[in-house]
Amino acid sequence: MIAKLLEKSVAGERLTPEEGLALTECNDLALLGSAANAVTRRLHPESYRTYNIDRNINYTNVCTAVCNFCAFYRGPKDPEGYVLDRAELLGKIRETVALGGDQILLQGGLHPKYKLDWYEEMLSDIKSHFPQLNIHGFSPPEIYHFTKVNNCSLEEVLTRLKAAGLGSLPGGGAEILVDRVRDAITRGKVNSDNWLDVMRVWHQLGGKSSATMMFGHVETKQERIEHLDRLRQLQDETGGFKAFICWTFQPDNTQMSDVKPLGAFEYLKMQAIARLYLDNIPNIQSSWVTQGLKIGQLALVYGANDMGSLMIEENVVAEAGTVHYLSLEQMREAISSLGFTPRQRNVHYELFDEAYESKAVKANQLWMQEKQDASDGEVYQLA
Repeated sequence: MIAKLLEKSVAGERLTPEEGLALTECNDLALLGSAANAVTRRLHPESYRTYNIDRNINYTNVCTAVCNFCAFYRGPKDPEGYVLDRAELLGKIRETVALGGDQILLQGGLHPKYKLDWYEEMLSDIKSHFPQLNIHGFSPPEIYHFTKVNNCSLEEVLTRLKAAGLGSLPGGGAEILVDRVRDAITRGKVNSDNWLDVMRVWHQLGGKSSATMMFGHVETKQERIEHLDRLRQLQDETGGFKAFICWTFQPDNTQMSDVKPLGAFEYLKMQAIARLYLDNIPNIQSSWVTQGLKIGQLALVYGANDMGSLMIEENVVAEAGTVHYLSLEQMREAISSLGFTPRQRNVHYELFDEAYESKAVKANQLWMQEKQDASDGEVYQLA
């Protein structure tokens, strides 16, 4: 039965939720991976695999939601709460651009204080200094929070943020899009329907976004497939998702530290199933940030066609005790050693020209050398 389901998916036929669930019961990882890789090669016959250079900037860690799985957030009265001042924020972006980055991932908690004009001003300020930069910003929980704080519709909030400079919307805060699961692991946060509504309205406004999945906590296998199915249904409706990224729950330093973390087998299996099931989402990103270099590389033959971001800075997963860092050279080598040409892309999966890419490679080599030398050398700006 499993072989027939895999043949069906490889041929481009849609799997049903029942068939997707059947795949979760299959533990022949090589078989699932081979089929997922065949789908990837059908969708992406090109000789290259891609990556992006960006930086995850958390403008605040203050959050009114209580997520048992999150080690990063601090309550509104916690002395460890912070809000980045504008000079520090712009400095982080300046360094990112100098290293060939064309994008920042800008996210925070659900801060109770700031109105929408504060976020509009932040976006406008960034774009005035870096007009070429894509702001991959906020997330559905943040956007939904803005509607409540400002008593505005989703359409008004997203229209105003887009006009101020928001370029694309990350898929953060999805976890598992089943309310039983969400009710068990978080309080004061957007439910499944509202998460999807944020994405729906953003797509209707012409925006693009990513979709995510954090699994390996309290969800069942059936709920994992329900999550994928809800994403697939919305993609049928709007076509606005550019990529899907999944990762395993990282329990250290969270209120769910008793949960046994899933290993590489389950990660690769789930990603392979996602590639087989999500027939209408064009790109799958590897999650080397949670899995490390070797598994992140292996993900490229288990359904992924993109290595993800260089991630010059990452804080949320690091707070949970999972710290993996890659240099640009390591990322490119991971791709090339599999027989693909590494190519830098933007949020729309459009390739940069090779001259720009070469300058980014050189800038990163010099930056890594500076770090190794622990010196305060000049910042290398791309022409």
